Amino acid sequence: MAFRGWKRLLLLGRQNTLGKVWRSRKGGPSLRWKRCCHWSAGKSLDPEVRAFLEENTEVTNSGHLTPEIRLRLLTPRCRFWREKPDLWPYGDPFWAIYWPGGQALSRYILDNPRVVKGRSVLDLGSGCGATAIAAVMSGASQVLANDIDPIAGMAMILNCELNHVNPFPITIKNIINSEAGNWDLIVLGDMFYDEQLADGLHHWLQKCIRIHQTEVLIGDPGRHQFLSHSIRSQLHKVIEYSLPEYTRQENHGLTSSVVWSYQPSNSIENS
Repeated sequence: MAFRGWKRLLLLGRQNTLGKVWRSRKGGPSLRWKRCCHWSAGKSLDPEVRAFLEENTEVTNSGHLTPEIRLRLLTPRCRFWREKPDLWPYGDPFWAIYWPGGQALSRYILDNPRVVKGRSVLDLGSGCGATAIAAVMSGASQVLANDIDPIAGMAMILNCELNHVNPFPITIKNIINSEAGNWDLIVLGDMFYDEQLADGLHHWLQKCIRIHQTEVLIGDPGRHQFLSHSIRSQLHKVIEYSLPEYTRQENHGLTSSVVWSYQPSNSIENS
């Protein structure tokens, strides 16, 4: 019961706090594949953190859109589903929930590997790393996962191990508002939960598209902050998925999740 209350805070309130963190962490200078990574293949995890994550998460592939992908998540069988949130020793575990926008992106990539095959992919706000893992499974030539929570980075490495894929580079820098990176494809799910963060994303994604002709795919289940934002008028609906019952229950009755292609007009300001 305690984690259900905690989870409600994650869903409805604390995401505003995370949005402030995204906005406050300044992007660094020029970001490149090799230089910006805090973890990469072969890097070992802190044994204490590894043991904590393994003990307090459950390996699961059920109740989500991608049964091909196994993930360490917080579930009703985990201790912290019942414990007081304050006893969790790290930051809020947004990464431990497989959010519906990420599920839709991962499902779409697995079903349509041509979208990533032979391409460089940035998974922005990667969380548990499922979409990055789907990109690796589907033949992406390079994958970079980005999340500002270092524990998320560690969880991603564990999830790579579960799915027998080589760990991809991971950066925990806030790259929004940094120099536009040269990726073939940027994917981001469930990131439009804060108006100011959404504004920053909109501007930065426009720069990436204008400078590098980057393709952008966005996953979102139809949250108000997303549907009411000006970016909505520049999106093309690619596909909509009906969410499994377990995911619906986790997300207060949201019934579907959509993959959108971001296609801003040519009247992008030069800034």
